[in-house]
Amino acid sequence: MEAKEILKTHIAKTASLTDEQFDYVFSHFKHQSYKKGQSIITDGDIVNCEYFVLSGCLKSFYINDDLKMFILQFAMPTWWASDFNALYSHAKATINVDCITDAEVLCLSNDDREKLCSEIHQVEHFFRWRTNKGYVAAQKRLLSFMNNDAKRRYEELLKLYPELYNIVPKNLIAAYLGVSRETLSRL
Repeated sequence: MEAKEILKTHIAKTASLTDEQFDYVFSHFKHQSYKKGQSIITDGDIVNCEYFVLSGCLKSFYINDDLKMFILQFAMPTWWASDFNALYSHAKATINVDCITDAEVLCLSNDDREKLCSEIHQVEHFFRWRTNKGYVAAQKRLLSFMNNDAKRRYEELLKLYPELYNIVPKNLIAAYLGVSRETLSRL
């Protein structure tokens, strides 16, 4: 399936656009290709875009002063990734985004998203729905960290996203779960 159809199918699950409206929306996205290990956003960058994943897998992560990595999100096809705080606040990035695999993405600038939302109500509806869905997912993940041990978090991740285990190296899954690679092996 080509990029245009992937995005159209994704948006159509939430918002009804005419073909002309969708063509106009799609014209604001830029197709980009990245190689495995390539950085999309690095700590300190100015962030102007959010990324819709067409293929491959990205990770959003933070590295603390002790150089420990904390993975906030894996982004697989039809998921979105960025440093949203930097994007919306016009601040420098504190979150890194890079490619676990080769990846194809569509980039939408903050200005273009705002323009599209002001021009087409259904686009605004889509982005509000997407933001709400992301907020709920982040809240569930935080509650899981607060209430569950590592084994239970591992089981939840496996149940929700079994395909991750075929794509994402175990050390990154361990970083996402907040455990060591050795602990993950024991789970």
